[in-house]
Amino acid sequence: MLQRLKINWKIAIWSFGIVLFSVCIGGTILLGGIIRLKEEELSRRLVVTARTVAQMPEVTGGLTYSEMRPGVQSAAERIRIINDVTYVVVMDMNRVRLSHPVQSKIGDASDGADEGAAFAEHTYVSKAKGELGTALRAFVPIMNAGHVQIGVALVGRIMPTTMEVLLGLSGQGYVVLLLSLLFGLWGSWRLAQHIKRQMFELEPHEIARLLVERTATFHAMHEGVIAIDKDENITIFNEKAKQIFKISGDVIGKQIWDVIPDTRLPEILELNRPVYNQELAIGDTLIMSNRVPITVNGQTIGAVAIFQDRTEVTRMAEELTGVKAFVDALRVQSHEYMNKLHTIGGLIQLGNNEKALEYLFDVTEEKGELTRFLSERIKNDSLTGLLIGKISRGRELGIEVTIDRQSRLDRFPPRLDHHDFVLLLGNLIENAFDALQQQTGRVKRIFVSIEQDDDVLSVLVEDNGPGMEASVQSKVFERGFTTKSESGRGIGLYLINGIVDKGEGTIEIDSAPEKGTSFVITFPMSPS
Repeated sequence: MLQRLKINWKIAIWSFGIVLFSVCIGGTILLGGIIRLKEEELSRRLVVTARTVAQMPEVTGGLTYSEMRPGVQSAAERIRIINDVTYVVVMDMNRVRLSHPVQSKIGDASDGADEGAAFAEHTYVSKAKGELGTALRAFVPIMNAGHVQIGVALVGRIMPTTMEVLLGLSGQGYVVLLLSLLFGLWGSWRLAQHIKRQMFELEPHEIARLLVERTATFHAMHEGVIAIDKDENITIFNEKAKQIFKISGDVIGKQIWDVIPDTRLPEILELNRPVYNQELAIGDTLIMSNRVPITVNGQTIGAVAIFQDRTEVTRMAEELTGVKAFVDALRVQSHEYMNKLHTIGGLIQLGNNEKALEYLFDVTEEKGELTRFLSERIKNDSLTGLLIGKISRGRELGIEVTIDRQSRLDRFPPRLDHHDFVLLLGNLIENAFDALQQQTGRVKRIFVSIEQDDDVLSVLVEDNGPGMEASVQSKVFERGFTTKSESGRGIGLYLINGIVDKGEGTIEIDSAPEKGTSFVITFPMSPS
């Protein structure tokens, strides 16, 4: 039954139960204190009454003179009624009763276990259980004029039961009890409603389902996901992230620095702004990362990083740049060869077979020589294909693309591969194409050189385009900065700068208005 209740009812019932239990415990302690106070007050009253009895002339006279003994009972009864006690008993030194509420016991000796000390001149109060209930009994010695003990005065009263004490409480006590319970009930319900609102009106099983689904979603993602709270403790670390960083076991709740010592995620808590598409080297792993602060109600409570292994990212980038370039190159070459075929066909129709054959040999020799040169000097098919494509693309645009005959590339610098160089050379040459298309009135040229020795690898791309102002040169590596009006631009040099940083290289720009632009990029061939 309780399991099917909604969470707000469960909280209300449990909290009110705690309040009720607390009231019962407090009431029991309070009631015990009231009973103790009543007992102390009654003890004092009984002692005072017993001393009054011990000092009455009728009592001392009855104990001294036998003819006065009948008056002791009447005097004791009068005192009992006046002081509202259960009984008053007067005994001589032989423990013989001279007064008692039960007439038949007058003249009999008492054998109470708690009476001994009273006959040795002690005044005290004891508690005894009898047929009528538990009674408090005050014992006071009776002394004669010569201060010699001649008897004992015993005054007793039955103690009230717990129910009698409760019934005897004033109306204020019941009002306080009732108000405590009402406020406890109201507070429990308000607390339950508040907690339910804090839980977005969801039941525990719904929250558990959302947590399971969220966790399963994160683990099913193809990207790595890591999230931390404001104290830099890990809150999310999905399976893909564990695969990328080669981490096993449960890391939730641990400090991010203990799991990934060179992480860059906590800096987002300080920057309080997102960083997108940044290439990072974490340990031996290169990743492309998007890092975003987690903000709730205007307060930054953590940060999350979504990233991919750079191998996959560069593969995608190569598809966006290198493959696109190859497709463009094939299109250009197809157009170029179609024109040459038309030329050969026209010469044949005119009967100039020898000129047609000579033209065919020239074209074939030119293409073969370029292909042989690049294959021998550039030991990577992707770069060779890229350069051939760019040369053909330049012919289509009316731009002469020249490859330095001293160029050579045998291997890539540490941390870099052919993906990086496809991006680097492709973007530099494309930027030169864009610049030269704005140029008029002279031959358009692009010069490309790749030089390599045991220490360094240098890449040079220069053009005789319109050049750049110094103010433009200082901003070209900023993400999104462009001097063109087309959308989606301003990313090429930003990516190039990232590759240079990753390869621990340097980049120099030499440019002036109307004098062209050259980019010189140098990479060390040995890791630092």
